[in-house]
Amino acid sequence: MSYDFDLFVIGGGSGGIATARRAASYGAKAGIAESGRLGGTCVNRGCIPKKLMVYASRFPGQFTEAAGYGWSPVSSKLDWLKMMLAVNQEVERLNGIYETMLKKSGVEIILGYGKFIDPHTIAVGERKITAAKILIAVGGRPVKPDNIPGIEQAIVSDDIFRLPFQPKKMVILGGGYIGVEFACIMQGLGTEVTLMIRSDKILRGFDEDLRTEIQTAMENHGIRILTNITSLEITQSRGGLEVKTGSQIVATDTVSLAATGRIPNLEGLALENGGVLVQNGAIVVDKYSRTNQEHIFAVGDCTDRINLTPVAINEGRALADTQFGGKSRTMVYDNIPSAIFTTPEGATVGLTEAEARNQYGEVKVYKSQFRPLYHTLTGRDEKTMMKLIVDSKTDKVLGAHMVGEHAAEIIQGVAIVLKMGGKKADFDATVGIHPTSAEEFVTMR
Repeated sequence: MSYDFDLFVIGGGSGGIATARRAASYGAKAGIAESGRLGGTCVNRGCIPKKLMVYASRFPGQFTEAAGYGWSPVSSKLDWLKMMLAVNQEVERLNGIYETMLKKSGVEIILGYGKFIDPHTIAVGERKITAAKILIAVGGRPVKPDNIPGIEQAIVSDDIFRLPFQPKKMVILGGGYIGVEFACIMQGLGTEVTLMIRSDKILRGFDEDLRTEIQTAMENHGIRILTNITSLEITQSRGGLEVKTGSQIVATDTVSLAATGRIPNLEGLALENGGVLVQNGAIVVDKYSRTNQEHIFAVGDCTDRINLTPVAINEGRALADTQFGGKSRTMVYDNIPSAIFTTPEGATVGLTEAEARNQYGEVKVYKSQFRPLYHTLTGRDEKTMMKLIVDSKTDKVLGAHMVGEHAAEIIQGVAIVLKMGGKKADFDATVGIHPTSAEEFVTMR
């Protein structure tokens, strides 16, 4: 049977674009359907605009810190609309770059939302498209829990990028990485932030020392963290909104559900027409990103494996290499580094201490906490924490964790060592760059 495309991708996010371009480089006729802006969550309402806001939020601290180095005091005021305009202009620029890259690769872009008519046919608007192979790369979306009275008055994390004004006060619900990042961003920009979490500590699933360090620093920076929240109610008040939890009432301008959950964005795909299996709200795939249908694949957040942009990209490229490049390979999910862009920053790769003890039994933990050189003159009581977890039997480094400035940049390099199976002796044999914070990873004894 003759098809319109060798590969047709539903979803123009990072994973879908990477797959389509790689497939086209092997000579495949590829097309992609996208109903919104190209680039998906990361470019439009995630990694990129969020990181730009992180940069903006750190200038007030730098203004203050400069005085310790002899600079005269600085008085500056944020223009919220100017900042958001600049952020959105950069997003638009990136959209244009993605469009240009796809066109140069020979990938046909079809604007609209794709949905299945049958296992080989996709409808995009009025157009019907057939494809030998189909990739679903539609990402995820934030959801509002249905068990909180007044929840309709709250915004989700995506909406923060569209706020026409800077809230004077904000309540953020949820202690995942999205919630704590936005708490730090908004506090740094001058908003009074209250973070409400269900447990006693933020960042469930991360290393315990990393969680403690970041939470302590957030509170020291003025973020109010209310823990062990069991009940919530959002009501309107004369001045804005009120969030009631137990006997406490917090007045606020805005309530953000920044970390109460994201789910695969499968609504409207008509996956049943394609015979695609869904379990627990996510598309089921094997190690080759193949669904239960031989010719239909899925990558990225819609599969709910590890929901990170670089993972989706690597999954997509592995798929294209295997299906069109004659180079069979799969995505390897161990030792994937990640960062939490809080203030201070956190980053991690490999196993947490608890995971390492559970899997390996006896482990050695090397930990260092110190005041970085930069802050010896700023007067700020800021700390950096670094931690290595090592298998006692083999000396292999199982995990590395850091809280402090430039943590993400530093852990990226450390991740290579873990990926190569590096040992603590390899760290010990490495000469550090002095004076830097990063040298602490090779001097810990």
